[in-house]
Parts: sequence; structure tokens; C-alpha cells
Amino acid sequence: MASKKHGLSYGEMGLIALKSMSTIGREVDEWLKKKNNKDEDFSYLIDITESRFSNGEAKVQINESVRGKDIFILCDIGNYGCTYKMFGSENRMGPDEHFQDIKRVISAINGKSHRINVVMPLLYGSRQHRRKTRESLDCAMALHELQNMGINGIYTFDVHDPNVQNAIPLLSFENIYPTAEIVNALISTENISKQELANNEMIIISPDTGAMDRAIYYSNVLRQDIGLYYKRRDYTKVVGGKNPIVEHKYIGRDVEGMDILIVDDMIASGGSVLDIAKELKKKKANRIFCAVSFALFTEGPEKFNEYYEAGLIDKVYSTNLTYVPEEIINQPWFHQVNLSNLVAKFLRRINLDNSVSRLLDKTRGIKGIVSDEEKAPSVEEA
Repeated sequence: MASKKHGLSYGEMGLIALKSMSTIGREVDEWLKKKNNKDEDFSYLIDITESRFSNGEAKVQINESVRGKDIFILCDIGNYGCTYKMFGSENRMGPDEHFQDIKRVISAINGKSHRINVVMPLLYGSRQHRRKTRESLDCAMALHELQNMGINGIYTFDVHDPNVQNAIPLLSFENIYPTAEIVNALISTENISKQELANNEMIIISPDTGAMDRAIYYSNVLRQDIGLYYKRRDYTKVVGGKNPIVEHKYIGRDVEGMDILIVDDMIASGGSVLDIAKELKKKKANRIFCAVSFALFTEGPEKFNEYYEAGLIDKVYSTNLTYVPEEIINQPWFHQVNLSNLVAKFLRRINLDNSVSRLLDKTRGIKGIVSDEEKAPSVEEA
């Protein structure tokens, strides 16, 4: 998308939104223009061209000056909706190719900008966040690459293990949680009253031990009981790159008649969530919701459609921070929470060298949602 006339005000800010985040890029641009009283013909978006040769090689070209600007590169490494032709065949872009495009942009900037910040909501390689025996550690290597290329900061959301930032202790790394926005969407959409929460009519479920910290957090801020499903795996086999789950064991209070909220950082195939939903329904649970930051649906929506039709799951809440195809967005069991404004707020504060502590606070506004203790801040207030 070609950008309009650019000024040199507002900290000489520039947004480079790769194709993978073009929609969020436009929404962030609109929010920033409105917040800073810019004319309609103004844009923070920098015009770039992303090209592919017929053999699959790629290049990025920046079509206007970025000298002295505070650049933010926006990229969704999980956007498999981006495609290109290679040797006449249509190919989907994978995480490796998206990450390469980030490096291509940095190379094209050629040291001319004031600062370079990378906004990567789904952190590259973060599902493999620590090394076990002889295996690669792609996330740490990628962070080192970006640091060596001279970037100033990395901004991501609900990273699988925040400790991965220890790989780059001298580089700014911010891990942002969309918890408040997801909770707000759940409570308002499902018409869950403060009285229902006060009566302790919901149980927060962790689908495995790894998600327990997140579940404890949800449990504390919503003031609801908590339960845990323990995954018993067969460590003698590897199927699809992981040890298959043999059984789910539940630890917690009786779920009969209770609403359930299963929380995690992401849904991949969704198999664990659906298995747990089936077990909870056997225990006579009421409504079953799932809240995640990233909905990947690596095996498509068919199983979720089946479980929804059977009344085993009510709704999945996730964000627009990574690609979800229209066929899933339009399903009655899926609710997408738009976080473009939250991204824009972060970029503005970083650009102006203002504190982001308030936005990093996961309890941001939740107390006002679930009780009368304080009023939740509006979008503009935050």
C-alpha cells in the first residue's frame, strides 16, 4: 500500500508493515493519526515493495526515505495466508520466510534510520524455547541475529516462555499480555455479570502444567476456583514431532453445573482443548469457553465445528495478532479480539520514550470489569 505525504513531526515515526500484518498496520496508522490530529492525507506507513523471483528468492525495497526516523517493523511470522509462486507452484509463506523478510527490511534500511524496532506478536521459534539434548534453539539464535543487525527493541505478545529474553540481556525486549482485552470480550459477549463472578460460578482450567501460571493469574483476577488437567504422555513414541497424549487427568473441585474457562497461550491443532472439553462435559460442566492469545488451528476448523454442533464447546476467544482465515473467523464458536489499538498505544509510547509500565500491567482494567473497586480505563485513557 503506497503511503501518503509524510511529515517530520511526531518523533519522525515510520511504520513498515509487511504483508503479513498489513491490516493491523493500517489500523495502527489510523489510530495514530487520530490520536495526533493528523490530516487524512497523512500516513505513518512507509511504502515498500516485497518481491519474489520465480525461483523463490525474495527482496524488499523501501520506496521512500527513512533517514532519521523511528522505524517499527510489523510482521506476523504465523501468517500462512501469504503466498508466492515458485517454479510455477503456489507456496504458503512459513515462519522462516517471514523472519527472513524482517532481516531484509533491516538490510534495506541500511543504517539510515534513527532507531529500528521489531514488532513480532507471535515470536519466531518461541514454541521451542529451551534446548533438550542435541537440538536446535532457533528462537535464541534469531534474537541474536536481530541484535547483531543493530535493532533497538523487540516487542512481542504472550511469548511461550518469557525467559527466552535472557538470550539478549542488553536489548530491549517487551512481552505484552492481552489478558485484559480477552477477559473484557468474554464477559461482555457472554453477558457474565459481576454477581455471577461473585458467586464463584466459573472454574478456570489449565490444560497442562505448563499453563498453570497463566491459569492461576486468571483465577486470581477473576476470583474463581482453578482446576488442572495433567497430560500423561507416551514418551516411547514421537508423533508429529511430539510425544502423544495417552490420558488427561483432572485435579480440582467438582465442575458439575459450572461454567468453564480453559486458558492457554495458543491453540495449535486444538486436540488437547477438545479432549478436555469432552471430559468436562462427562462431568456435567455447563458452558465451556477457551481463551488464548494465538489461535493457529493447524488442522483446520472441522473438529471444532463437530464439537460445537455436539454442544461440547461454546466459544473460543483469541486475538487478531496472528493470521486466522475467514472460514474460521466467521464460525459461531469463534470470537476474535482486535488488539490493533493496544499495539498502537505501545508504539506511540515507545516512540515518545514514555513509560509502558501501565500497558504491561496484565490487571489493566480487569478489577473494574469484575468488581466495583475501580473503573476500567477506556481505550484512550490507556
